[in-house]
Amino acid sequence: MADIRAPAPWCIEPLSGEQDLAGVLEVDEASFTRPWSRAMYTAEFLNRETSRLYVLRTPEFPVAGYCAAWFVVEEVHINNLAVRPVCRRRGYGSALLQHVLGEASRAGARRATLEVRRSNENARRLYERFDFRVAGVRKDYYSHPTEDALILWREDIGS
Repeated sequence: MADIRAPAPWCIEPLSGEQDLAGVLEVDEASFTRPWSRAMYTAEFLNRETSRLYVLRTPEFPVAGYCAAWFVVEEVHINNLAVRPVCRRRGYGSALLQHVLGEASRAGARRATLEVRRSNENARRLYERFDFRVAGVRKDYYSHPTEDALILWREDIGS
């Protein structure tokens, strides 16, 4: 498993409401060419049986990063993981991913999956450090620009 280098003090908590949602939308807008809408995140927040939204807080930012995931039976599907551009390269992405995998394992998940842009080398390196491996390709999955998604899996997240 990857080594967390995130400087203290920081914490990861479940998304708690409108102020957190505003921060998630800011991070999303700064991180993705096709960010999710407020309505999409609100629907995720309200679907507590399956959806989990976690925020990483620092003294500078109430939402320095976040992760949105689905916990479904024995799998966790990571939908989005992003860190504010000014907070990147500090280990926060690793901290979020480790936290979500731990929460998923405690909830009974045994494996994890996600999609990542083929060209997103930084994200791919992060996921590889956590033992995710390419299992397939979704042709032209992303738009703006059009690009394939690599489907990544990690087996046995409890280890």
